[in-house]
Amino acid sequence: MTKKESLKLFEDRKVRTVWDDEQEKWYFAIVDVVAVLTDSSNPQTYWRVLKKRLLSEGNETVTNCNGLKMQAADGKMRMTDVADTEQLFRLIQSIPSPKAEPFKQWMARVASDRVDQLQDPELSIDQAIMDYKRLGYSDNWINQRIKSIEVRKELTDEWQRSGVSGPQYASLTDIITKEWSGRTTKEYKNMKGLKKENLRDNMTNVELALNTLAEASTTEISKDRNPKGFNQNAAVAQSGGSVAKAARQQLESQLGRSVISSTKAKDYLLPDSEKPKDEE
Repeated sequence: MTKKESLKLFEDRKVRTVWDDEQEKWYFAIVDVVAVLTDSSNPQTYWRVLKKRLLSEGNETVTNCNGLKMQAADGKMRMTDVADTEQLFRLIQSIPSPKAEPFKQWMARVASDRVDQLQDPELSIDQAIMDYKRLGYSDNWINQRIKSIEVRKELTDEWQRSGVSGPQYASLTDIITKEWSGRTTKEYKNMKGLKKENLRDNMTNVELALNTLAEASTTEISKDRNPKGFNQNAAVAQSGGSVAKAARQQLESQLGRSVISSTKAKDYLLPDSEKPKDEE
């Protein structure tokens, strides 16, 4: 399965999803769906009990559900029961909830949007913008974040061209982050009090700009030096990070303070009353 994990939002609740390129299907983390529909304080237990009951009844939908590794609340990849759209429609019938019908409509939109996005990639960007707006991010921050996603994609494409495999991306990213910020990704997240949250989604405008500069610089230097393999790419990553480091130090000398902040997203997101509402 060629899969791409992502988060979707239903009424500001996160639902882990995976897109299977080969089967062209969405898979949804069942426990996340249970949490949304039931508001249970322990959706794992709710699903475990429901699953046992349905299996004892010979429910074929549960029998055919797959397990995939997805990022858990502690940030680790763990096996999670998932269901495709058709399976989930059937499972929802076994969960009494006033949110069942709205959730079914939401699932249908997710499936439809993905088909449209495959035809027009700009729609994926539009969806990301809407999701960030719903979470309360400012327009200025969103514009920077969308640009940073584009820059990151260019960098990973360049790494792939240079003979670096996917699992090594994290190590190279650590080198870049450590060089410009003075902290590894883990240290940076710890400073901000983050666990499973995305570091970039919790950067200030300045931090995000510097991180984007570091990654864009790494891409351009790589194109110029044409490195091969991990070690040569690691040297390029350090060089790219040093460009942003110089910019950070120059800015800090003007401000007289550090621009590396312990501030995280929830400290500056718009209050619920100012967040845009979904159309009915």
